[in-house]
Amino acid sequence: MNRTSISDSKKKGVPVSPAVVANPSPANKTKTEVSYKGVHRAVVSVDESQRTCQVKYGSYCLWREENKEPMKDAKVKHMKDLLFVARAYYPSIAKMPSQSKLTRDMKQNIQEFERILSESSADGDLPPQVDKKFEKMEGVISKAKSFPVDCNNVDKKLRQILDLTEDEASFHMKQSVFLYQLAVQTMPKSLHCLSMRLTVEHFKSGSVDIEDSEKFSDPSLLHFVIISDNILASSVVINSTAVHARESKNFVFHVLTDEQNYFAMKQWFIRNPCKQAAIQVLNIEKMEVDQSDMKLSLPTEFRVSFPSGDNRTDYLSIFSRSHYLLPKIFRKLRKVVVLDHDVVVQRDLSPLWELDMEGKVNGAVKSCSVRLGQLKSLKRGSFDANACLWMSGLNVIDLARWRELGVSETYHKFYKQMSSGDEPREAIALKASLLTFQDKVSALENKWALSGLGYDYYIKPQTIKNAATLHYNGNMKPWLEMGIPQYKSYWRKHLNREDGFLSDCNVNP
Repeated sequence: MNRTSISDSKKKGVPVSPAVVANPSPANKTKTEVSYKGVHRAVVSVDESQRTCQVKYGSYCLWREENKEPMKDAKVKHMKDLLFVARAYYPSIAKMPSQSKLTRDMKQNIQEFERILSESSADGDLPPQVDKKFEKMEGVISKAKSFPVDCNNVDKKLRQILDLTEDEASFHMKQSVFLYQLAVQTMPKSLHCLSMRLTVEHFKSGSVDIEDSEKFSDPSLLHFVIISDNILASSVVINSTAVHARESKNFVFHVLTDEQNYFAMKQWFIRNPCKQAAIQVLNIEKMEVDQSDMKLSLPTEFRVSFPSGDNRTDYLSIFSRSHYLLPKIFRKLRKVVVLDHDVVVQRDLSPLWELDMEGKVNGAVKSCSVRLGQLKSLKRGSFDANACLWMSGLNVIDLARWRELGVSETYHKFYKQMSSGDEPREAIALKASLLTFQDKVSALENKWALSGLGYDYYIKPQTIKNAATLHYNGNMKPWLEMGIPQYKSYWRKHLNREDGFLSDCNVNP
């Protein structure tokens, strides 16, 4: 949930999670190369304005460079510049009685440019002989510059040009960022169509899903939990996990979704079973759990910006409120692996059940590029400032230990204590989650998960190949048109394109 700023987004009606500003890390001041969980970023020559843009607007600036198009109004903009300069010199020239001819020529050219610009917004709208008009205007401006003029008047006009240009640039940047964020957060029309078609099909066909309830509660099997409202994303996670399993018959997938997508999700997996794996779709809003807030809540992503040093930007994803319901929803299970719906699996995940978590609750890959003490939103308190942050995406959860330590109760206590101010809910949830799991996270080896495929353009192919799971955290999700092109193939190859509804709804990630 990469956002520009809270105030701007509130005005535009876009739900926000605040960007988390991090203090510069004293151990990471180099600007030549940054190592991030085995990812070696290429050295890129970027000017200071581009760095500032990336810190302020995040992955939008990278996407903008990747999708830059040639200007279609370069000549129109040049005409506007010449018009401003001519207007700046005209009052001084008009006061010179000996330069009546130059005054008439300047006035004529200014009027001609004003007429053309009133009818033209792009270069294609300009008249055929516009180049000759450029020459005439440049000629009279050159003559005007050879005479002594009133510098105050010229200075005033040129400052107007500067102010207008800055205002226009700022407006277009904010407008572009808003539209980018809107495209990121809004479900594509094709996916909405797919969900509707599947829901109608479910009730028309009277589909009866064959469920083995014994498997869904058998603690001896390997259970995966996916919290999602995205049918295709959930399908790719399950397909990629099952296809790399040594024995998919031992794999059980539980998809937690909302009421709106429940029947569509069920129908999809009835139409598209996954090898021998068992798949259970649950409507979280109808779960019989003693909890007031039963709305589906997806993992929240925060943009972490480093304003100084190497001016890098990272994305941090954490557990949502729905994650803290898992021990109550799966009362008979002792251990589960939670996968975010923007994950692709490339290895067999069975060994995760054999890990010794040493009494910890949450097995996760830690990111030491960001430490707790660097987050300005966390007030100094009872936490280790040098502790590395952990990520959602791939998490091994010891539910038995979770219940024993009362992790959900601890989270709700922290959340309630921090809710007295005016901070957004997402910011409170971030702090509550980080403090709740302090000293309760077992670090997984970096090979288990690679993050950054939703915002980092410079991950090496060999690094991607060596990772067990790929996490598309960031704004550029692989099912969106603005996903990073070189990473889409890893996600797309696990999508079942033979389903007729995909072509009917023009789904082409």
